[in-house]
Amino acid sequence: VMKETKLLPITQESIDLAAEYLRQGTIFALPTETVYGIAASAYNGEAVKDIFRAKGRPQDNPLIVHIAQMDMLYDLAREVSEDALKLAKAFWPGPLTMILPRGEKVADEVCAGLDTVGIRWPSHPVAQKVILESGLPFAAPSANLSGSPSPTNARDVYQDMNGRLALILDGGESDVGVESTVVSMVEDTPVILRPGYVTKEDLEGVLEKPVALSHAILEKLGEGETARSPGMKYKHYAPKADITILDGTFAQFKAYVEAHAGQDPACLCFTGEGAKLAPFPCVEYGREGDGADQSKHIFRSLRALLKSYVGGLLC
Repeated sequence: VMKETKLLPITQESIDLAAEYLRQGTIFALPTETVYGIAASAYNGEAVKDIFRAKGRPQDNPLIVHIAQMDMLYDLAREVSEDALKLAKAFWPGPLTMILPRGEKVADEVCAGLDTVGIRWPSHPVAQKVILESGLPFAAPSANLSGSPSPTNARDVYQDMNGRLALILDGGESDVGVESTVVSMVEDTPVILRPGYVTKEDLEGVLEKPVALSHAILEKLGEGETARSPGMKYKHYAPKADITILDGTFAQFKAYVEAHAGQDPACLCFTGEGAKLAPFPCVEYGREGDGADQSKHIFRSLRALLKSYVGGLLC
């Protein structure tokens, strides 16, 4: 455990410091457009081990490597198919991770020993500047303790990671708010391994061919199956509370909440509905029918709700 973690605003000096840490092998947290991540050079296996230790995360879970120019893609991937290039042109920089055959320079620890690597080009200017100034692609999972909701602002990172990291760069709220979509481009048919901001329909629209969904999205991996993407093997993004997800009208939702008042529930609901649920603790997480607004606030709202919940969470 380190001394207290430095929490710094975005300045040229703090970006220089982060770039130096990347070169030195010192781990730190920084914003991306999806969520905040803990970064280490994708070529430094010992530094990557420190990420796993900081998160309390098993080391058989692969990490995503972040780049800021196409040259880096060819340093990291052994092969880049025409379909992969189409997706890169359409969605990079942005919240799409592609699983590709792994190049020799990538540290084993990044890929959990697999022959593939997950790569994305983030659109956040801070992430891009740190990569370009250091000259290094960084491997990064979300900057939370393993199993808890991902952080979308520096305060939430500090809550989980104070004393575990050297530095947190404070870049405000993440624009996207949920993880990148992970799609495997290793076989002829692309396969979504982790759902995220970019949808199956988005991918099919660009590729003009079907995109499959991994069975691991809805089921646990079978005995002996390997996780090629974060989010496949272990419980992720989950609050430490029982959650009930209700699919119905607001009137049905309200009736269910009131019927379970004895369990001291806390509620997550669409913007504008919270005031109608008095006296129950309630956090609003976005406009009804607006998936982008909901995704931007969902993790932050879950964290806020956890501070007030007594029994279970109703969504």
